[in-house]
Amino acid sequence: MDAMTAHTTTGRGRLYASLLDTIGNTPAIRINRIAPKGVELYVKAEFFNPAGSVKDRLALSIIEEAERNGSLRPGQTVVEATSGNTGIGLAMVCAAKGYPLVVTMADSFSVERRKLMRMMGAKVVLTPRAEKGLGMYRKAVELAEANGWFLARQFETDANARIHETTTAQEILADFRGHRLDYWVTGYGTGGTVTGVARVLRRERPETKIVLSEPANAQLLGSGHVQARNADHSPAESHPAFEPHPIQGWTPDFIPYVLQEAVDDRLYDELVPIAGPDGMAWARQLARSEGILTGVSGGSTFAVAMKIAERADAGTVILCMLPDTGERYMSTPLFEAIPEEMTEEEVGLSRSTPGYRLV
Repeated sequence: MDAMTAHTTTGRGRLYASLLDTIGNTPAIRINRIAPKGVELYVKAEFFNPAGSVKDRLALSIIEEAERNGSLRPGQTVVEATSGNTGIGLAMVCAAKGYPLVVTMADSFSVERRKLMRMMGAKVVLTPRAEKGLGMYRKAVELAEANGWFLARQFETDANARIHETTTAQEILADFRGHRLDYWVTGYGTGGTVTGVARVLRRERPETKIVLSEPANAQLLGSGHVQARNADHSPAESHPAFEPHPIQGWTPDFIPYVLQEAVDDRLYDELVPIAGPDGMAWARQLARSEGILTGVSGGSTFAVAMKIAERADAGTVILCMLPDTGERYMSTPLFEAIPEEMTEEEVGLSRSTPGYRLV
């Protein structure tokens, strides 16, 4: 749209029976001010989902598939281990459908996540951060077995990659129909996004290179170490390459079974590690220069996309996933340099005119 064109809206032309009907169809948005010259760089803004992240898709898929196959009974409690976004998505879906929800989460993740889930009626059981992701995972299994609850199993369920195959990937195909798409860039938490989208891109857009990223100090895939698994595909041990990292939502201390397909079938062309501080720096830059507010995972994915963009030929087109919003990181290092009180410059502005001054 030309900058001088007036913005008008006409509505969506439909009424929604439920908030859950608004999940998906997130926009691919061009980066205008900080993309290298001659390169088209787009971000798929998953914070347009109603609970603010890509995991809204997964949460709906898990619950509705379980309803269809009878593994989730009316009124049964749902339980899941999550670093936050899946839990927030499940809290929204369970609230809308009337299921009690219990979430297990390591106490290292941001307090905003706990409050958002509790706001929507979920119970949040914290586990020791020293036990890492495997600890919160095993706590969810314990609670499910002890109480007869429905365990969502986001790290193993077929419903995970499938929802990205049938929604996220189809949106990308539609948005880039008749248009180049040279690179698609994503990180991984459960692996559902990369596995589901890559299944489709390999078939429908084989020219698109798929770039996967993981934390520089926790290179589980980069290490080449094979994940030990139990008979039900759950992780048998914490992965030896794992170290605590600041990219919340990415890379638990095991390789999820959902991701294993992408590894075994070579569903990505390049694996690029990124340091958490670089991801935070790019998240701040996106906010300041483009008005796009994303979290540490989004900033980290974008950092990788910028690395590719800076080396790419003119005319290259890149799409980067932004998994969530920056608002659930306000208590984390992402916002630690953002002041609450007025800066010296702001105090100076206040004092530059005589009225309505705090200082």
